[in-house]
Amino acid sequence: MNVMMIAPGYPDEMPFFVRGLAMEGAAVIGVGDQPDHDIPQMTKRHLAAYVRVPSLQDEDECVRVVEQWALGTKIDRVICLWEPGVLLAARLREKLGAPGMTVEECLPYRDKDLMKEIVANAGIRTPKHKAAKTAQGVRAAVKKIGYPVIIKPIAGAGSMDTYRVNNAEELKAAIGKLGHIDHVNVEEFIDGEEYTYDTICVDGKMLYKNIGYYRPRPLIARSEEWISPQTLCLRDLDAPELQEGHRMGREVLEALNMKTGFTHMEWYRKSDGEVVFGEIAVRPAGARTVDLMNFVSDIDLFRGYAEAEVKGTFSQNGPRKYNTVNIFKRAQGQGRIRQITGLEQLKAKYGKHIVNVDLLPIGAPRRNWIQTLVSDGYVTIRHPDLQAAMDIADAVGTDLNMHAG
Repeated sequence: MNVMMIAPGYPDEMPFFVRGLAMEGAAVIGVGDQPDHDIPQMTKRHLAAYVRVPSLQDEDECVRVVEQWALGTKIDRVICLWEPGVLLAARLREKLGAPGMTVEECLPYRDKDLMKEIVANAGIRTPKHKAAKTAQGVRAAVKKIGYPVIIKPIAGAGSMDTYRVNNAEELKAAIGKLGHIDHVNVEEFIDGEEYTYDTICVDGKMLYKNIGYYRPRPLIARSEEWISPQTLCLRDLDAPELQEGHRMGREVLEALNMKTGFTHMEWYRKSDGEVVFGEIAVRPAGARTVDLMNFVSDIDLFRGYAEAEVKGTFSQNGPRKYNTVNIFKRAQGQGRIRQITGLEQLKAKYGKHIVNVDLLPIGAPRRNWIQTLVSDGYVTIRHPDLQAAMDIADAVGTDLNMHAG
């Protein structure tokens, strides 16, 4: 099977998906704008071919170049697990005659206003929302919805360029920061705990599911540099407080006519138990969350997703044995990493519960914490007991420190 994959070398998780596809017997044809020397070695080893395009942002040119390259070659699948390329993948499917979701079916996953309209029309609780293309339009939407509101790019990914606005002064500041974005979604702020609902589907049937949790909410984590954000995957999906989330997740996938692939949904649970839809993407969660899901059950979802795409089956099921947590670290100070403290003591104390450490090495320049959740690295822990897992994660957050200078 010839599987064309857009952006096979970026983000960081993509090489593992390329490997998974190759292990499931696919000939993987990469489509990207990275020069050959920038493609990760794991990706290179498992690609059957690579089609370089001038820019993945220029969809028309990408379609032209790929169509020309593919003359005489049957393309069985076109996939993209990087959110900005979802519509490009759909266009290529239509142009090359490959099966899979169409542009019309993918559009709601990229247009947050359309997404919420479809979901709300299916009777699912969504935040009040309105799209806007001008500063005046944003102000009108805020007046209609009422403070507090969230303002985010209509085709955004994650919590980048997303702002909570509580009053007129904050609204003015947010509009100033959004000057480079021409289409935004203004929506009601939902005060509640923020969860995820992650799935792998085949032909509309859910074959894998996961529920995750953020500590603290992403908007808070994005606003305070001192915080060590955490992402969790929960062991017990049968907990009573999660059942309405399960129901809503199934209803959202049905409303949006999900077919085959990974999905990543965010939803809220309010203090009164009400659940509210947040948004959904037809891709896996980022920030090494697929690794977290793997650590829950000691499985390989990179290969499991590939099996679903190539064979229409999923055999990577296993008992959920652990709660897993990624703790992301932000160095103190600016410049290059010069010291890491507390790691050895944490290893000595928690031993087997620390399953992965991926921190920037001494001498590496620290990253821009606003632009990446991964920040200057992360530690992964797991434990069968949820409270114990959170306690260990909090210890990593407070006792592990990185210093730059």
